[in-house]
Amino acid sequence: MSKTELKKHLLSLTKEQVIEQVLGLYDTCKQAKEYFEYFLNPDEKEQFEKYKAIIVNEFYPKGKYVEAKTRFSVAKKAIADFRSLNPSPELLGYLMVTLAEQSCKYTFDFGDMWEQYYTSAATNFELALKFLQKHGLLEQFKLRCQDCVKYAEPCGYGFADEIGELFDEFY
Repeated sequence: MSKTELKKHLLSLTKEQVIEQVLGLYDTCKQAKEYFEYFLNPDEKEQFEKYKAIIVNEFYPKGKYVEAKTRFSVAKKAIADFRSLNPSPELLGYLMVTLAEQSCKYTFDFGDMWEQYYTSAATNFELALKFLQKHGLLEQFKLRCQDCVKYAEPCGYGFADEIGELFDEFY
């Protein structure tokens, strides 16, 4: 269904029917509920902290004897979910750099990882750098991006070179 068709359908409904549709959507769709809660109470920082915690928890979970899962898919979903709220570019960039930073720091702290891990970490670092460049935020995040390079230095499999080259390409 196109937006035009949806608009035509909504205009044919009474105000009460539209309200019922919105309430039904709120009850049945988690993303819609989150969107409406954010729309009605736009606390960008609170939402940011929620999604940042999801990313950090993938690499450095809280609690004794809890192993990190290092699921890039979960971290990327957190970024996508935050992006869907239309946050400021600064906070979205911060979240994107957080993923790159956490993945590089994790390999620095725990040693060499598998090839797909390095590929995902480098890809997400590049995506963050492109986003920062597009929004004129590179200088604001330079030190944190340098930290990614520093964390990658002792890593093998060409990961350090790739992270360093990406940094040099944008800075």
